[in-house]
Parts: sequence; C-alpha cells; structure tokens
Amino acid sequence: MNGIAKKTLTHIGISAVLLLNLLPLVIALSSSFRSVSNMTNPLKLFSEFTLESYRAAFGKMHFMQALGNSLLLTVISVVVVVLFTSMAAYPIARLNNRLSKTLYLFFLCGLVVPSQMVIIPIVQTIQELHIPGSKFTPILMFITCSIPFSSFLYTGFIKSSIPIEVEESALIDGAGLLRRFWQIVFPLLLPVTVSVVITQGVWIWNDYFFNMIFISKAADSPLPLAMLGFMGDQTNPTAWNVLFAACFLCALPLLLLFAFLQKYFIGGLTVGSVKG
Repeated sequence: MNGIAKKTLTHIGISAVLLLNLLPLVIALSSSFRSVSNMTNPLKLFSEFTLESYRAAFGKMHFMQALGNSLLLTVISVVVVVLFTSMAAYPIARLNNRLSKTLYLFFLCGLVVPSQMVIIPIVQTIQELHIPGSKFTPILMFITCSIPFSSFLYTGFIKSSIPIEVEESALIDGAGLLRRFWQIVFPLLLPVTVSVVITQGVWIWNDYFFNMIFISKAADSPLPLAMLGFMGDQTNPTAWNVLFAACFLCALPLLLLFAFLQKYFIGGLTVGSVKG
C-alpha cells in the first residue's frame, strides 16, 4: 500500500470517528429546536425550527438567576486558585532544595486522591465548624481540588519558559521579591493562566456533585442544579426537547469563553508541561 492510500484511509478513519462523536450533539441540537410537544423520531434532523423549547427552558430554570450563581462560584474560585497557585509555584520552581521538592510532591499527591473518596469526613468537618450551606460553601472544595493540577501547570511553565536572567536583572535594579513576581513573572504566565482558567473554570462551571451536597436553597442553585427540574419520572416524563435546550444554554458561556482564549489555552498546556 503506497503512501497516498495510507493517507486516504487515515483521513477516512478520522472522519468516521469525528462523525460518530458529532452525531449525538447534532441530534441534541436538532431536538432543541423543536416545539415542546414534538417528540417524533429524533433522527429526523432539523425537521422543525422554533425557539419554543429554549423559551420554556429559560423560564423554568430561572436562567438569569442560575447564571449569576454559576458566575459567582466560578469567578471567585478561579481567581483565588490563580493567585494562590501561581504564588506557590514560583518558589517551588526557583528553589532547588529538599523543601521545594517535597512541597511539589505534596501538591501532586492531590492528583491521585479523588475528592469523592473523602467527601464524608469533609462534610462532617464543615458541620462541626458550623459552616452554613450557602452558595459560597462549594467554593472551599473547588479551590482545594483545583490546587494540585494548577500548581503542576504553573511550576512546569516557570521552569521551562521563564528565564531566571530576567529576574536577576530586576534584582540588580533593586526590585524586591513581590515586585519581581507581580511586575515581571506574573505577566509572563499569561498562557498557563489561561489554561488554568479554562480547565478549572469548565470543571467548576459544570460541577454537580459539590453543589448538590453543599447548596440547600433553590435560589442559590447554579446552572447544573437548576437543570434538575427537567428530569422527569414515571408519571411526568422528561421533556427531552426542553432539556436539550437547557443544556445548550448552559454550555453557551463556556463556548464563547473558549473561542476567545483557545490560542492561549493550547500554548499553556504544551509549553507548561515540557519539563518540570
């Protein structure tokens, strides 16, 4: 088999896999543009085009209120993670001693311990500390679970992509530690910061587990919890058209964010993991 034939077969295989992965998304998108009562064969793609399901989803899930809660949870968590992990990764990457290596391994240990395994003692601890179950309670878990991976990215990026000579020049000019970090190092961390914002922001935005455990009021529910109202039962079947419309409404802010930040996202993941 010559090179052209191999290349053709490779393209055909990749296209087939792509179509298989896109088919459920296309079916869901097609169903979301149907009316609420139109539950005919979902494989009849785009047989109807109406925004009735989107209007129903928007009103039933109190979209603007849930969107505000999701933005609040995500923005606060991501900002704290970026600030704390970037500052923690800086000395770990620059100091070549036993303490920095121990701290680096300590952070990496968080990557191999699923948070769901320790959720019971965490809940007991929060109850003993009398921390109320509000919209802000899940932020504690989001920050804690985001620290290991974010520290790993920041440490690798600083070691591989930021020459120490830049900081030495600033030190000669009399710049202190904090000034060197905030005015010189941190702006150079833009690619990996965008990677942290996207990877951890997407997870926090879509998280259902911690929100379900720690949030008790319906008014405090973010978008994933607000979608619970669309799940039916034996007496009240699920309106799939409305549910699909709600899914796309929830995903729209993330798609817009990724469209603006995708070039930084790819750069931060590849450069920040070269060596460390």
